[in-house]
Amino acid sequence: MPGLTQRQLKAQETKKRILDTALALFGEKGFDHVTVDEITAKSETSKGAFYVHFNSKYDIFLEKFKEIDEFYADFMETLPKEMKSYGKISLLVKSQMVYLRDSLGKDLLRTVYVSALIPNKSDYFSNMERQLYKLVYKIVEEGQIAGEIKEDRSPGELTMVITRCMRGTLYDWQLFDHFDLVLEGEKFIQAILEGIQKEI
Repeated sequence: MPGLTQRQLKAQETKKRILDTALALFGEKGFDHVTVDEITAKSETSKGAFYVHFNSKYDIFLEKFKEIDEFYADFMETLPKEMKSYGKISLLVKSQMVYLRDSLGKDLLRTVYVSALIPNKSDYFSNMERQLYKLVYKIVEEGQIAGEIKEDRSPGELTMVITRCMRGTLYDWQLFDHFDLVLEGEKFIQAILEGIQKEI
């Protein structure tokens, strides 16, 4: 594949500068208190450049979550082949909590979830084609085939239960002070896994 042209490299650099600036401003002031004008001024870009890369400031979040989905894809490659399916799910949840805590942080994640509830916004978070859903589904399906996970529910149903557990933990992180996201995520998913694991 040929290398990128100078123009393409510059466009990538501009997009990253807008993205990083906007995320920093959202974290500092809150999503609703940041304007596109402020993002472009602070990132030293034009409004036209902003709209070349993003349709709205909400699209900044979607771009960030696409990066997170890449994390899930990369994560799959690190899993030991011999690890049991419920071990893989547990490790995925722990890795997700560490990543979101360290990559987004509590305040910015709160803004992401609140913004996702705005009517007529993207259905990105409920899109079952996201890497997260596909990864959990694959692990569950393989676990059922291997006789490690009960088969009384479909892989799709169990995928929803597990991902709701993840979202529920992230929601509780917003509600409670002194909430250890990683520890609570591990405890919550362990309770779920004990219910779906086959007796051996």
